[in-house]
Amino acid sequence: MHENRNQIAALLLSLCTSLSATLAYAQGTEIIDIQRGRYLAAAGDCISCHTVKGGKPFAGGYPVETPFGTIYSSNITPDLETGIGNWTRDDFYRAMHEGKRKDGKNLYPACPYPWFTKMTREDVDALKAFLDTVEPVRARPPENALIWPLGWRQLVTGWNLLFFEPGEFVADPDKSDLWNRGAYLVHGLGHCAACHTPKNFLGASDHDRFMQGGDAGESWFAPSLTGNGRDGLGSWSTEDIVQYLKTGANRDTASTGPMTEVIMNSTQHLSRKDLLAMATYLKDIPAHKTEDKRREAISADTMTRGKGIYMDQCMGCHMADGRGQKHAFPPLADSPPIQAAKPQTLIQVVLTGDHMADPPELPTGLAMPGFDWKLDDQQVADVLTYVRNSWGNQAPAVSAEQVKAVREAVHEYGPRYKRLITHEPH
Repeated sequence: MHENRNQIAALLLSLCTSLSATLAYAQGTEIIDIQRGRYLAAAGDCISCHTVKGGKPFAGGYPVETPFGTIYSSNITPDLETGIGNWTRDDFYRAMHEGKRKDGKNLYPACPYPWFTKMTREDVDALKAFLDTVEPVRARPPENALIWPLGWRQLVTGWNLLFFEPGEFVADPDKSDLWNRGAYLVHGLGHCAACHTPKNFLGASDHDRFMQGGDAGESWFAPSLTGNGRDGLGSWSTEDIVQYLKTGANRDTASTGPMTEVIMNSTQHLSRKDLLAMATYLKDIPAHKTEDKRREAISADTMTRGKGIYMDQCMGCHMADGRGQKHAFPPLADSPPIQAAKPQTLIQVVLTGDHMADPPELPTGLAMPGFDWKLDDQQVADVLTYVRNSWGNQAPAVSAEQVKAVREAVHEYGPRYKRLITHEPH
């Protein structure tokens, strides 16, 4: 009897030890998934679009302005009533992979599910594990304000049939692991093409002009990321790209507008290996062809007026030769962003001013003042035309009409569309 009791006790001890080890392993696995999900949320810049300025993180309500009206981002906190607290991992995967809500209704493609579909199941589950740990917030976004009849979500089914191809990323066996990791991040979580690729009249990315530059909303233009040497990444080294994504600045330029948000909320938090992977992939995108427009439509009078304004208003920081001041004011000379196909970003920066990213690795935080109160539309057009066609730059002239359009858009939307820039570690 005594021996049997000892055997039973030994068996119970073994079972308890095994159960404790299993629970510890499960808990450890869950913690690892949450940490991984936190990193993936940074890689996807989820906080920017799902946090209205002044609001709680991930609680939604941020207005996404589209040519078809305004779409407000959803609450992705684990609130059971207004967030995704009652979503299963399968529900969340279907949203990311197929663009379907828990109730089966379509998400609007303002949510970048056409890119998130490339994510692996493991990464989607880890992202959900992290989102389940953030503070639950009871908050409903405003009703979308779309032109008729686009308020009917059923119509997105037709859009998906035309333009959406679900499916996880498939590695290219002829490329390196580093290249494939970069392609996975750029095409998937990073959803770079959402801004840097032109869109057609239905708001879908034109894959025939992949990464050739596109409208980034709110009168911003995202420049080309192809290997073009004039307005793309052709003149940038892999290290130049890594430095820009990590700090928001390199020898050629400094971040502005939405890209500053991307740097501060997303790419500065990525590992060097992942940034190097993204840079490796981006450097492999072939150059697109650009028309040589030079100065055939630019008069000498325009250049003279523009130079005069530059000497009066800009030279003190950017210098007479457009070379700027290292680690302070970015160069304008022979600069791909200055030569972008469309000048909206440059116009907005001159009108409203802007500030550089200020991550811990480069905490400059320098800002440029706005000149909308000081320069009229023609003066802004003249000075930008001069800058875009001096010191090795060659780009189309800027018109007063283009400046007027940006000025009106800025006055209409103003700070309503400013997103959160967080300095919190990820």
